[in-house]
Amino acid sequence: MKLIAESTSTRTEWALVEGEHLFQRVITEGINPYFQTRKEISRSIRLNLPEVFFKRKINRIYFYGAGCATEEKKNVVKSSLIAQFKTATLVESDLLAAARGLFKNDTGIACILGTGSNTCFYDGEKIVKNVRPAGYVLGDEGSEAVFGKLFLANLLKDLVPAELANLFYEKFGITADDVMDAVYESTAPTRFLVFVSRFLAENLENKYVYNLLIQNLRDFFTRNICQYDYKAHRIRFVGSGAFTFAELLKEIAMEFGTKIDLIKVSSIQGLIEYHALNDAAFD
Repeated sequence: MKLIAESTSTRTEWALVEGEHLFQRVITEGINPYFQTRKEISRSIRLNLPEVFFKRKINRIYFYGAGCATEEKKNVVKSSLIAQFKTATLVESDLLAAARGLFKNDTGIACILGTGSNTCFYDGEKIVKNVRPAGYVLGDEGSEAVFGKLFLANLLKDLVPAELANLFYEKFGITADDVMDAVYESTAPTRFLVFVSRFLAENLENKYVYNLLIQNLRDFFTRNICQYDYKAHRIRFVGSGAFTFAELLKEIAMEFGTKIDLIKVSSIQGLIEYHALNDAAFD
């Protein structure tokens, strides 16, 4: 039996599986070694997963997560998982999860649009090229965090149409000063920015919102997708942002003379299928 997990900064999806048979799927809070210590991650795992996960005999754990791009950060998560499950554990990046989940053993351009954004060219086995995402301050074009950041930056400069600005303040029950505190005083500002992005999704028919989002998605294609041989390979997306703004993405892809082959909200089902195909030795 295997435990497969895919984690963003805001949510972790866990799947207890044997072959392609899913025994149980659970969603818990996000795990990110850039923002959490080994002890905090261990505590999160122990308190949030159902007891049945600890009672099953698990032969191998595959954890894919945001913030797991370096060996140092992978080891933080790995040691936390081993402490709880006492079993062989592999930790990889959320980008490899996207590539494996979207393409299995085929080649293509895998893209993540969620809290953050990222892209890569995957050769069916490994990531062979990755345009640095650079985070929501310097990059992460097309992400929910950047959508939220762009809207709030204009809101605080009184550049958002008054009707839309009033609707935002009323919906969240906050003031401009509260917005500043939520961004600059919070230990996890991206979570607030994601909530703002979801407000934008609810108001997509608003011309101002549409133009704000469509321009940033163009930037995403220009600064990320266009750095690959994108017309020669399939392009697939995963993530809450990609799923929410799927129609806008398809519209932008057409502008760039290509199309998007697949958009999924999560990689977990694809990862279950990937490991069923490739892990016979461990089953």
